[in-house]
Amino acid sequence: MVDNDVILGDNVKIFDEKLVNIFGCTISDNSFVGPFVEITRNTKIGKNCIIESHSFLCDSVILEDNVFIGHGVMFTNDLYPQVGVDVKFLPTIVKKNASIGSNATIIAGIKIGQFSVIGAGSVVTKDVDDFSIIAGNPAKLIRSFSSSEEIENYFRTKQKLK
Repeated sequence: MVDNDVILGDNVKIFDEKLVNIFGCTISDNSFVGPFVEITRNTKIGKNCIIESHSFLCDSVILEDNVFIGHGVMFTNDLYPQVGVDVKFLPTIVKKNASIGSNATIIAGIKIGQFSVIGAGSVVTKDVDDFSIIAGNPAKLIRSFSSSEEIENYFRTKQKLK
């Protein structure tokens, strides 16, 4: 279900509106949302983002432009969840061109840097620098680069890019 309070940009593609739960958020131009995704209030999705199936983006998550969210990625927004307390949601920001691998968990209140890559299954508990590759539980730095060109060239040696 896509609630009436959702703001959709131009050419947003939602795999099947009956297979999502999207409310109180903004999804910008040319972004894609896969099946079984939930996106909640006060979440902002930038342009050209891809959110794959079974992912959960909770209150106060911000994705800048060109962000990739793999299958089953989970964001949290509360460091000490309990019943019967007033929750102060901590914003999480994913900067432009970052990629988060399948089944990663992103703990509340962090910033994921631009052009960074989060390995599949990682648990991200602290800020991630721009142009970094991190992985593990807890996620640790695998490799860092000095520019978008440098990290993109590295990935070109690993796989063909468009």
